[in-house]
Amino acid sequence: MYGALRDNPKGREIGVLGTETLLDSLIVTGVLKQVFQRNRPDDKNPGDFGAGGTSFPSGHAMQVWAIASLLDHEYKHKKIVGITAYTLAAIVSASRVAAQRHFASDVVAGGTMGWFIGRYVYNTHMSHLAHKHASLIPMIVPQADPQQRRYGIALVFK
Repeated sequence: MYGALRDNPKGREIGVLGTETLLDSLIVTGVLKQVFQRNRPDDKNPGDFGAGGTSFPSGHAMQVWAIASLLDHEYKHKKIVGITAYTLAAIVSASRVAAQRHFASDVVAGGTMGWFIGRYVYNTHMSHLAHKHASLIPMIVPQADPQQRRYGIALVFK
């Protein structure tokens, strides 16, 4: 939003890539939680796989490490950005274990997968928005058809 309002290409790039990173993380987390169905530490039979639980992997850890990885890769020349992002990711991860919502293995697995998702998104899309040879600029365009009672938004590349 900041990038669009301020006409800031770097901000717009981070917004688009951050959204993709979070969506990718949500998809991976959702699929893996259905596959493993591990009980949480505070459930009956804690740690059991295939018991209908939603502990493995930690979605919070995956998302926050994915964003931290994206920011670190995007701002690799500004070390403080990476240090700050990874510190916050570590705090979120530790809080999931401390609150007994996840086992440490859930958080480590989620964080590791998240880091790779952030790196993947950055590496596959890094040059198409804010860099000098950019050819596509994303725009969110409202869609409205009052007669059909249809409303929505579209992501259009200009």
